[in-house]
Order: sequence, then structure tokens, then C-alpha cells
Amino acid sequence: MHLLIIGYVWPEPNSSAAGSRMMQLLNTFRKQDWQITFASPAQPTEHMANLEVIGVQTTQILLNDDSFNQFILDATPDAVIYDRFMMEEQFGWRVETYCPNALRILNTEDLHSLRHARHQAIKQKRPFQLEDMYNDLGIREIAAILRCDLTLMISEMETKLLIDEFQVPETHLFHLPFMLPSPQEAASLPSFEARQHFISIGNFRHAPNWDAVLQLKTEIWPHLRKRLPQAELHIYGAYPPPKATQLHNAKDGFLVKGWAENAQTVMQQARLCLAPLRFGAGIKGKLVEAMQMGTPSITTHIGAEAMHGTLPWNGVITDDVEAFVEAAASLYEDKANWELMQKNGATILNARYLETEWAPKLITKIQQQSQQKEGLRKKHFFGKMLRHHSMKSTQYMSQWIELKNRRDTSKG
Repeated sequence: MHLLIIGYVWPEPNSSAAGSRMMQLLNTFRKQDWQITFASPAQPTEHMANLEVIGVQTTQILLNDDSFNQFILDATPDAVIYDRFMMEEQFGWRVETYCPNALRILNTEDLHSLRHARHQAIKQKRPFQLEDMYNDLGIREIAAILRCDLTLMISEMETKLLIDEFQVPETHLFHLPFMLPSPQEAASLPSFEARQHFISIGNFRHAPNWDAVLQLKTEIWPHLRKRLPQAELHIYGAYPPPKATQLHNAKDGFLVKGWAENAQTVMQQARLCLAPLRFGAGIKGKLVEAMQMGTPSITTHIGAEAMHGTLPWNGVITDDVEAFVEAAASLYEDKANWELMQKNGATILNARYLETEWAPKLITKIQQQSQQKEGLRKKHFFGKMLRHHSMKSTQYMSQWIELKNRRDTSKG
């Protein structure tokens, strides 16, 4: 099978959970000996993965430019994976026009419209309501999902939300969490005594992470530092802006470290991971990574959402600031409870995230969907309708921009 992946950005597995997720997908496909081309209109970055090393071809593509038409005609992929719905909006009509037989797959990473709606509710200091998703972003994202033959959903909760509330056919959705190797034995990881300090980690360009840093700085760390005056909080994350680095205060033990070349190394050196996330969507790579490194975590209900099912969490889940501080201070000094929480993390990984379980399911689903796509398209009237109407408007807007760019270039 030949897959074309159209990425919103180039994968950065050491910068974000989305980057790690994309690498898991690519490695799964390469193990099938499938031919993979990764194309993106984004500019290369200093932290991007070298995809050529794992046998993935790469190419730069342009937005609103008919050069893509010839590109996909020449490539004739069996399937096209849009990484995030914005890429389906940009290139979906061109794929349908010039490569109509390709299976169309959307990789959501998380439900953007849910994350955005929860953020707006936080800004307005009120509880989130489902109606908050009934806006332009929600309409665009769910329309893109309906236009595709298959959508990969990382969160069980979001999969159910799309089926129950937005009438997306269950046949067109596939729940696919992180695909991970078996967790390390606790004996191979640093012990309770060998660890010190707290860690918080996350790409600063991701709004929920920046909000969590502010919560730590203003609401949580001042009280936690009083309880544990020798402890430090190490803040890691790619692309820290000046407003983040200005929060660094060595005297108070609040250390903004920025980019971590190896996130797993710094995670396993810490005794506890703190993630006071007030909004967001999907499942949280930082908390999975904490489990992998045997580091218990204190987080919120949003942070732990769709991550552990009915299994006990590898730490404490609370939305109350005082309870958050108390849980962090208590677990930091309680070796027996800390080791129990570490075991909980390994249990969650084994039960819910093993690559050996999920990778074959993914391959089977793609193969089945490819074989059945014509029948599924005929039955899926909403998708057919949306491809006819909304893709036409996207097409005409893109062609207008393309003509305008040509005119501006000729004037120059």
C-alpha cells in the first residue's frame, strides 16, 4: 500500500504528544513495508524528526497552488491521511478531484473544537457546555470528519461524543490511543530515593500547557514550596516565549528549563509530575510518558480524561487547588504510596496502550475500510452532501487565492 500523509507540521516527537503519535503511526506503517510519503506546507524546524532515516519520503507542498494537482496525480496513493482537519480543508477537494479512489483518513490528534470550546468557557469563568462547540470551528472540524472515509480518534470519550451528539457513523471512526512498548520494570528505573523535585512538561505553543504553567506559578507552587522548601519545580517544554522564561525564579525553586533534548530522561529523574490542566482534549502525552518513566502524577479530571478507564490512577486526580497541593506534598514524601502509584501506571500502560495490541487493529481497520470504501460512501449521505457543497466553496476560495497570488507575482 502507498500512503500519502499530509501534515499540518513536520513531526517533532521530542516536542509534543502529537509528534510522538505521528511517529508511532509512521513506524507501524513501515513495519508493513508500506510506501510512505510525508508532505507538508509547513516550514522545516530545528526539532523535526529525520523521516528519511526510517524510510519515509518527504516533500514540501504549497497551499493554494495547483502544483499539488500534478503531485498527487503522479503519486496516485492508495490512501491519504490528513494530519489535522485543516489539511483536509486545504487539500481534500484536490485529492477527490485528482485521486478519487484513494481512501481518505483524518488523524485528529485531539478534537480541536472541544479543546477550543473548553478554553472559551475557562476565559468566561463558567462551566463548559456542549453548545459551546456549536461554532465555526466545531462546524468545520466535524464537517471534515464527515467528509472522510475514516477518522482516527485518540480519545474514547471524544469518539462517543461524535457518535452520540454529532451523528458521525460509528463505521467511520476508529479509537486508537498511543501505541507503546511494554513498560519497563520498576527495578530498571530510578528509585524513590534516587529522584528529587517536581516536573511539569509541555510544548509552550499549546495553550493548555501555558495555562497550566501559570496555574503552577500563581496558585500551586507558592503553597507547595512552603510545605517542601528544599524541593524545586522544573518546567520543561519546547518553544518557551519570553513571557515564560521571565517566570524563572531560582530563589523560589521555580525553574523554567525550556527544551528538553530527552524528555524521558528528565521525567525519570523527577519524583512527581504536576499537570494542573484546566482545559484540553485528547489524551495527554506527558502523563503517558510519566507512567512509562515510573513517575506518579498529580493532575485534573481534564488531564486524566479517557486515559485510565476504571483503573486506579498513578497518582491523584483533583480539580481543587488546595487538594492538589496537599496530594503533591503528601505523595512526594510517602515512599510506600509512591511505589503503589508507580505500579498503577504500569498497569494502565499494559491494559490500554500496548503497541502489540493496537498496531494490528489499525492495519486491519485501514485494509477493511479500503476494501469497503465504495459501499460506505454510498451509504454515508451526509459525507456525500458535504463533499459536494462545502468542498466546492473551499475549492473556489483556494482557486481565487491562487489566481491572486499569480497576479501579485506578475506585478512584482
